[in-house]
Amino acid sequence: MTQHTDATTTPSASGPLSGVKVLDLSRFIAGPLCAQILADFGAEVVKVERPSGEDSRHHGPYWQGESIYMFLYHRNKQAATLDTRHPKALGILEDLVRWADVVVENFRPGTIDKMGIGYERMKELNPDIILVSISGFGQTGPDSERALFDAISQASSGLMSMTGEPDSKPTLSGTYIADYTTGYQGAIGAMAALMHRDRTGEGQLVDIASFDTMFSALGTRLIAELMLGMEMPRSGSRDLLTAPVNVYEAADGPIYIQAGTASLFPKLCRAMDRDDLAADERYATVEGRMADQETLEAIIQQWSGGLERDDISARLDAVGVPYAKVASVREVAASPQIAARDMIVEAEHPVHGTIRMPGNPIHMEKTPPVVRKAPPSVGEDNDHVYRDILGFDENEVARLRAEGAI
Repeated sequence: MTQHTDATTTPSASGPLSGVKVLDLSRFIAGPLCAQILADFGAEVVKVERPSGEDSRHHGPYWQGESIYMFLYHRNKQAATLDTRHPKALGILEDLVRWADVVVENFRPGTIDKMGIGYERMKELNPDIILVSISGFGQTGPDSERALFDAISQASSGLMSMTGEPDSKPTLSGTYIADYTTGYQGAIGAMAALMHRDRTGEGQLVDIASFDTMFSALGTRLIAELMLGMEMPRSGSRDLLTAPVNVYEAADGPIYIQAGTASLFPKLCRAMDRDDLAADERYATVEGRMADQETLEAIIQQWSGGLERDDISARLDAVGVPYAKVASVREVAASPQIAARDMIVEAEHPVHGTIRMPGNPIHMEKTPPVVRKAPPSVGEDNDHVYRDILGFDENEVARLRAEGAI
């Protein structure tokens, strides 16, 4: 079942963040995703972008003339335009900061200070403001002013060196994993700061770096290096610490089998009708299986290659071995599990019609995330933001439009 909303009107927000006001000055992925998560849980989010639209609106692929980037990271937001170089822009930004509880930005450190709306100025305007600053390398440190995109984060943090086959060059992840993870960390930081403010009345700066986020996710390899001085090589699709674990080719496609633990390996042997392998002393321990995993993998591949994935799946289900058919994006999007988890949501856009988007993966019993509004077109909500939120009269809004300020 998909969530579905009519976005020709803006339903009133509900949820745990209802009443929280967020000014979204960010662009691309990490910052907009952070603000969208807050919006999904009921925050009122005003996204400000230049009159021609933020950079990602001009990146393909396009659907009905609109970049699909916008469909991914901007639902439940009110879209307003503002030329930040216009003489009246700073005053408008200051009004929006006074209105907001949280500001989200992901410019290079120092940029908002040059715009005249840095954190110190924000605190003068709104003493309990929460500023979520998302950047490549953070607000401090020798690399703080360097530019960074997702791939640079993967390369600089160590993640890329871990990814790929042992005899190949380091490989980029198949998705923008650094941006996504950083966006979620930003939302966590914003919500923690809101809780602190509720208790103390104090706002604060939340400093989120993509580099830090990826470094913190290096897992076992990081601790092995720090505490054991051990450098673990790239392992492809194998598990770092157990075997046999890998992708195997069935007669009709790839399947991933995880049978590296002491309890799972005998079960895999049973599914393969190879109890002799389970009884072999060479494979009685993890260390033994790791030492001879190429031999084991060749045996498993010979078995899997003569069967279709459904047959392998049935055999592994029967003995309790974890596995997964390696699914394409099209296959997983059409799966019953995605439907059962409401992980594809829909919204009706007044111009573009039905928009399909990934759902929010945070499932809550009492206060689930809700899609109230489709991702907006450029400046779609200018009247609401400038007249209803900031209190400008109709003539002032018309003048701002005529002057090219909005």
